[in-house]
Amino acid sequence: MVPDTEIANLDLWCIKQHAVKERWEEGKNNKVDISARRGGKMKKIQTQDQSVFSPMIEGPYTTTAHEELRENTIKALCNADVSEGIFVRGKDVSLPETTIRSPKNPLRNVGGGKPVSKRSFLAFYAGNMHGRVRPILNKYWGDDQDMRIYHRLPNRVSKNMSYVQHMKSSKFCICPMGYEVNSPRIVEAIYYECVPVIIADNFVLPFDEVLDWSAFSVVVAEQDIPNLKNILLGIPLRRYLSMLSCVKMLQKHFLWHAKPLKYDIFHMILHSIWFNRLNQIQLRQ
Repeated sequence: MVPDTEIANLDLWCIKQHAVKERWEEGKNNKVDISARRGGKMKKIQTQDQSVFSPMIEGPYTTTAHEELRENTIKALCNADVSEGIFVRGKDVSLPETTIRSPKNPLRNVGGGKPVSKRSFLAFYAGNMHGRVRPILNKYWGDDQDMRIYHRLPNRVSKNMSYVQHMKSSKFCICPMGYEVNSPRIVEAIYYECVPVIIADNFVLPFDEVLDWSAFSVVVAEQDIPNLKNILLGIPLRRYLSMLSCVKMLQKHFLWHAKPLKYDIFHMILHSIWFNRLNQIQLRQ
């Protein structure tokens, strides 16, 4: 995916955050530790041969306090929100947000989605109701029998069918933003072979430089939540089957392995950095 010579020339930088978004906005406790992956020596960041990785939602706000990080690095962030003026499409990298439930066996429960004829739910979501989108989702669809929307999965329900089983038994899995635009449910849906329905305006989807998300997911504008059920019911069966097939085919690009394998999520992230780095070189020329 990425030439070894290109990887060798990248200095990978890590940020250790000590504050949440609100504290950064208030200008308090704005301590940031920056360390180089190779050598551990501090040096001035002057070129975009460095990349800042942050899987934390605070990552974008961390860089606002450091002009060199903001201007002279490729930021690899889970919170790829273009509306905040921090993440730059075409320069920065959107990271998939993943939840590994079994670190010793990261592929546990992956796959095994039910045949379409045995998927008893049109759509499924279970989780907290924070942020601007999820309460609206719950308001319109919390009591719908086809759209199984839960504020966390009740014990009476989970006793008979687990969270993972719900995903594998649903045609669509709702992936609404929380406090930030990204959600681990997007990758979970792909793991459990459920077509993701992404509700997060201004979100730059991971790997969009090579993946056509319209082929295997449904992106719904936040203002269209009241019409969500009609949108999903309006997708023809042939189109749905094609999307589900693509979910299964592209699953390998979102998998973690103890030792990275060709085309897995590790290599996809490196490819995104390499691709955007080439873009920046071409723009300057």
